[in-house]
Amino acid sequence: MQRVTVNAWQIGLVFKNEEYVRMITTGTYWFWKGEQVYKYDITQPFAAPTDLRLLLENEELKSVLDVVEVGDGQLVLRFENGLLKQVLTTGIYAFWKSILKNRFVRVNIGETDIPEEVDRNLFQHPLLVPYLRSLSVEPYEKAALFMDGRLVKILTGGTYYWWKNSSSIALVRIDTRVQQLEINGQEILTRDKAALRLNAWVQYAVENIERAVLANKAYDQQLYVALQLALREYVGGFTLDELLEKKEELAAAVKERVETIAAGLGVSLMSFGVRDIILPGEVRAIMNQVLVAEKKAQANSILRREETAQTRSLLNTARLMEDNAILWKMKEMEYVERIAEKISSISIQGNGALLDQLKGIFSKG
Repeated sequence: MQRVTVNAWQIGLVFKNEEYVRMITTGTYWFWKGEQVYKYDITQPFAAPTDLRLLLENEELKSVLDVVEVGDGQLVLRFENGLLKQVLTTGIYAFWKSILKNRFVRVNIGETDIPEEVDRNLFQHPLLVPYLRSLSVEPYEKAALFMDGRLVKILTGGTYYWWKNSSSIALVRIDTRVQQLEINGQEILTRDKAALRLNAWVQYAVENIERAVLANKAYDQQLYVALQLALREYVGGFTLDELLEKKEELAAAVKERVETIAAGLGVSLMSFGVRDIILPGEVRAIMNQVLVAEKKAQANSILRREETAQTRSLLNTARLMEDNAILWKMKEMEYVERIAEKISSISIQGNGALLDQLKGIFSKG
């Protein structure tokens, strides 16, 4: 005979000739030869020594076990006292009913979305990570979510999780920040056949991701072509002189023409501008000559106005002096003073009569 002791945290299963006989709990037992006892820690999952389904036909044993059967396309999350302890895949499992409280959450991984009953905080748990896939969208992005090639929804910034299964998942990300597109080196003929080269830019943002992704291919290239054609159409409708006069209106006119096309691409135009209008070398030389001629004409006009003003001033002065002897005398004295400033010394030779004549000159008036 053999002596077997079962402790308080244990349960024993008695087999005879490899056939289940009964269950024993806490205590000491004696068994005949040929009987075999399997002792189990009830705080651990039950590992059946034989086919579990056969053992579960015994109602007494079944009553002390939590039995979980997991089908294809399913997972069962086992929580022990509120903590995730195990992820069960396809099969049948049994756990002892004890002071450790088991809770089971069954999920269908054939459905790609994760149900709300699975706490999001568990998505990074080492036990659950192998069964999940994740994709991230930056805060400045929007993303079109495709499942099995079909658009499901539009995602904003964040990290998203799905079950790993046979479904394919793809994201098409779109940067929703304001972006700038350069339209440089556009060689265009004006209506009078003057060849120009224009450098322009546009700032835009994607507002309708479904239009940008689903209804159009390479929306940014289409926007570039639309702006290019609008520039050619507008510039080609004016002569060079007309265009230079209307250059302030050029950007607004092109932007207005392209806005409807941009909306069809899912894009909103924020601003558009023409950075440079570059003339051919020959035209630039002619324009410079015209500019120099205009400036010379302006300078000559100013000089003529000044000469006319001076002549008019002299004429007015002469008329005043003609009518006023005192003014005439003062003008004579002014010129004598100017002459005297240029003379360092005067030598006078003559008799006394000469001095009397000089006195007479300065005493007149």
